[in-house]
Order: sequence, then structure tokens, then C-alpha cells
Amino acid sequence: MRIIYFSDTFLPKIDGIAVSIKNFSELLSAKGHEFIIFAPGYGKDDFSRLNEQVSVERFMSASLPSYPDVKMVLPSPNRIKRILTEFQPDLIHIHTPGVLGQYALTASEKYGIPTIGTYHTLISEQDAYISIYRLLKIDKFFSIMSRFDKLNLKDLLKIVKTDKFNINKKILLKLCNYFYDKCDRVVSPSYLLRDQLMEFGIKKPIHVISNGMDLSKFTGTVKSLPKDPKILHVGRISYEKNCDVVIKSFQLILKKFPTAELTIIGDGPALPSLKRQAQNLGLQDKITFTGFLAHAELPKHYPQHDLFLTASTMETQGLVILEAIACGLPAVGVKSYAIPELIQEGKNGYNAAPFQAEELSEKTIQVLSSAETYQEFSKNSIEIAKGHELGLSVNKMEELYEEIAIKSKRKKSSVFNMLM
Repeated sequence: MRIIYFSDTFLPKIDGIAVSIKNFSELLSAKGHEFIIFAPGYGKDDFSRLNEQVSVERFMSASLPSYPDVKMVLPSPNRIKRILTEFQPDLIHIHTPGVLGQYALTASEKYGIPTIGTYHTLISEQDAYISIYRLLKIDKFFSIMSRFDKLNLKDLLKIVKTDKFNINKKILLKLCNYFYDKCDRVVSPSYLLRDQLMEFGIKKPIHVISNGMDLSKFTGTVKSLPKDPKILHVGRISYEKNCDVVIKSFQLILKKFPTAELTIIGDGPALPSLKRQAQNLGLQDKITFTGFLAHAELPKHYPQHDLFLTASTMETQGLVILEAIACGLPAVGVKSYAIPELIQEGKNGYNAAPFQAEELSEKTIQVLSSAETYQEFSKNSIEIAKGHELGLSVNKMEELYEEIAIKSKRKKSSVFNMLM
């Protein structure tokens, strides 16, 4: 089969979507399938091929003012049309509902190409980036003024951190529903997210296919309860990940375990405010901010820690959680979307209510207070991760591709030939 991926994010930028696209395209190309990936151009580190069967077409892009790491792609309709007519794809797989995703839907309708859309990201949970306070850089103003004790960043966070479904979220959700309902099939990385999407009103058939993980790279043994616990958080350091809640929770954990340490791996727009928060709380010597680390380096870092901690409320699966538990770490998270599927209550960890730093700390202390519980949770983490072996996910995706391509072949051929 010939398949085109449309994504508004890709390597060399590292995130869960980019890693998923790389894994699926490389492993499926090894089975004889051919891919073209439409993606943003980032600069000097861009590349045009993953291998002989996977090429990458880059498009001009500009940074989103409220989140420089996010690229607004400026695609060329004529170039897209030329590639489509030359490549004649059997199907289109959309990985983001951004500008490139919109072009993908247009091309799908025009040329009769079947389309699959993966719901990688809960766009409705990223409403902060279109809020007036962030577009006008008010968050930076709060951060600067906090140095002089005039305003505190926590006062701003009280305004914007909420699990209530506000008008921004509702608008974004409706737009996303409209987008994915134009696809022939929708892929959800988790069962819990699938149920949520159905509740949100997605009408198209939803297939659950984990993003999967290479268990030969991320591996660990059953761990024993440490004397001086090393707590880990990994991921994009953006506002919706709620790393500030992790830091607040860690401050409370220190009261029970004063020798504990916290490592935060990753980079993003929220990093400066988190460093300021750590300094204001007097935790700068207890928290290590590594900044960006290449994905290839992560397998050696997870086993060096004892527990994974996250307060993110918008995970469709949580690749970093999956990596952590595969390395044998018990985990503590929040009751939101797909997280309880990987952090299973009372089995390999616990989940607190969203934004509740005190409850998050209590759950963490509970895991670290019993040698028997800790070891059992570590063992169960490894077992849970085994169900997400990458090869299983690749086989499921290939089956879906074949099903959709065969069912839609007659429609695609007739319309495609007519328009060519």
C-alpha cells in the first residue's frame, strides 16, 4: 500500500506524535508499504527520508505566538496536488487536526481517498494557548513581577487551571468533532479515550490501537523500595501538563521523605516559570531540570529513578508513562482520560483528582511507605506495559489500513481518475 501521513508536528521535534509516526512508518515500511510524511519544516536539522520506503515532505511554518514550539504550517496546495497525483496513495492517515490536517481532508474529499484520523491530542484541553492572557504574554508579566513579590504566578494559575468545561473548551471540542467525523475511521490510542470520544459525540467508528512501544529498548527489572526515593517526571514542559502541581506535590512529599529528589526531564514554554516556582519554594537544590534530552537517551534514565509522577489532565495515552512502567517504575497520576488505563488504581499505582497537589502527594507517600506494595506495583507495571508491545500495534494498524483501502478502492479509483 501507498500511504500519506499528514502531521503538524514531526521529527526533529520530539513528542509522542512524532515518535508514533516514526515507529509505525518504519515498521510498516519493512513489510513493504510505502510512505510519504507531510510535516513542518524546522530548520537545519530537517531530513527528507527515514529510509528508502519513507520520505518526508517539509512545508514552510511559523511559530504560534503563545507557544513557539507549535508550528503553524503554510502548505502549498499545488505541491500537495502534484505529490498526490504522482504518488496515488491508497489512503491518507491524519495525525493532527491542524492546517495540514485540514488540507488532508480537502484532498481526501477531492480525490476520493479513504482517510483515517488518530486522536493523538485533546485539543480542547489546550485552550490556554488561545486565551487572551497568554496571547498577550500576561503570564510572562506575572512571572517577572513575582520576583519583586508584587504578583505571584500562582494567582494567575488560579484563574486558568480548571477542569470545568468552559466556552473555549466547548468550541474546540465541537471543531475537533467536526474534523474527525469527516474521516472514514478514527483511531484512539486507548479504550478510556474511546469511551470519552463516544461521549463527546464522535459518530465515526473508533478503533483502539495503542501507540505501542519497543520493549527491547524500554525494559527494567522488578524494583525494591528505595531508602532515598528518586521521583521522575518526563514530557513536554507545557502549561497543560501541570508540572507546577507536581512541584507543589513534591514539596509535601519532602515532609515525609526529606531525602527525596525530583528530576524533571523535558523542555517547553512552561519551564522558566517552573524554575521560578522551585526557587520561590526553596526547592532548587532538590529538583533537577535536565532540559531537553534525545529520546534515544531516555531508556537509561527511567531505571535510575524509583517512581513516575504526573499531573497531566490531557493524555490520550501517555507515552512517557508507558515508557516508565515498562522500566518497572510504580506511578502516580490523575483521574483523567487515558491515564488510569496505564496507572491502574491499586495495581501499579494510584490516581488523584486533577489539580489536587495534596492528594497527589498522599498517593505518592502511600506507594513509598510499603516495601511489599512498592515491589508488587513495580512487577505489575512491567506486566501492564507488555500489552502495548509495538509489534502488536503495528499489526493492528496494518489490518485497519488494508480494511479501509480495500473497501474504498472502487470509490477512490473512479473519482481519482476522473479528476486527474
